[in-house]
Amino acid sequence: MDRRHDIDTLRVIALALLILYHVGMVYVVDWDFHIKSPTLLGWVEWPMVLVNRWRMSLLFLLSGIALGLVLARSSPARLIGNRSWRLLLPLAFGILAIVPVQAWCEARMLGTYDAGFGTFLLRYLQLRPWPAGTFTGAEYGFTWNHLWYLPYLWVYTLLALLALPVLRAVGGARVARWLATRGRWLLWTVPPLWMLFAMVVLAPRFESTHALIGDWFNHAHYGVAFAFGLLIARQAPIWDALLARRWTLTTYALLGGGVHIGLRALGRLIDAGLVSSEPFLRLMPLVAWDFLSTVAHAIYWWAALLALLAWGARLLNRPWPGLRYASEAVYPCYILHQSLIVLAAYWLIPLHLGPAWEPLLVLAITVAGCVSIHELLIRRIGWVRPLFGLPLRPRAPTKARPEDATLPALRAP
Repeated sequence: MDRRHDIDTLRVIALALLILYHVGMVYVVDWDFHIKSPTLLGWVEWPMVLVNRWRMSLLFLLSGIALGLVLARSSPARLIGNRSWRLLLPLAFGILAIVPVQAWCEARMLGTYDAGFGTFLLRYLQLRPWPAGTFTGAEYGFTWNHLWYLPYLWVYTLLALLALPVLRAVGGARVARWLATRGRWLLWTVPPLWMLFAMVVLAPRFESTHALIGDWFNHAHYGVAFAFGLLIARQAPIWDALLARRWTLTTYALLGGGVHIGLRALGRLIDAGLVSSEPFLRLMPLVAWDFLSTVAHAIYWWAALLALLAWGARLLNRPWPGLRYASEAVYPCYILHQSLIVLAAYWLIPLHLGPAWEPLLVLAITVAGCVSIHELLIRRIGWVRPLFGLPLRPRAPTKARPEDATLPALRAP
């Protein structure tokens, strides 16, 4: 099918941000990660907070759009089989062959395990529980670490495809068309209100675990992002509305993000004793300040996602050199990147290279490792490709066909 180049490009951008974010996790202060450098960088928290509020939601949003675009080509039954193969096989392979090095590095840094990686791997592959605290997830016998996105996406995809016949039988297509036209205002307002409910009601009761079962706060906002992407994928009126409102959405995102990060910074200044809290508490009680920050967070989350879609459709819906290659490399590099980050940090931390060279080398080793492993191994060996979510053979370039005219026509106002 004629591809949406903006969606492909946004996926590449999302992966790049994910790599930068996870490198930052090694150095950010007070945020737990599988490995931490003694060289902590206080400033990295601020850009990480801004990206953190929507980075994973963007991946689920793009995944929902991708599924919506392909629905017209395949039956739900065929898609269930295809998506299960492309998600569960890489998940199983990643748990057994890619993630263990993270667990080993973490255990070595914590001092809970002192043998080599080969001995650790033989014990890990037995899938028996370890003493709690040996590494993250040790009590379960295995861990999926950053690959948690795959089982979540599989469950959302399965639920959507199983529900599709029922939705079609009860007139779901008419509801979708109404939402895309007269009911469009609900798509702008309900998700941030739902996010506000999730943060106020669900977040205090359900800690973020990425364990799939019982992770209700994460399901609340990732599921909404995925469902929204599935709904709008082929709805041209919504894409036209996004284009027309791209500056408004950007303004809301900047205002929401500015208020949210500003209140966070103010709280840090108060905690450090650099600013008195009394003038602010006279205006409103502390609980009101917290609620204001939560409201700003919800607005920023949704406005940023919509603005990214709008500007992507405006500026990125065209091929660029290397897009096809980069789009194929996204999935393998996603599977590889965090293990390479943790391993690189484990090697470099003892060298005491300082606050500039160490993170830069961790990033460089990670990117070089992802690119070289994908280029030299994954994409060239047929039986390896499915282990990283790729088809057995590379797809040949296809030409646009007449029926591709059903894709959303993105028109700049």
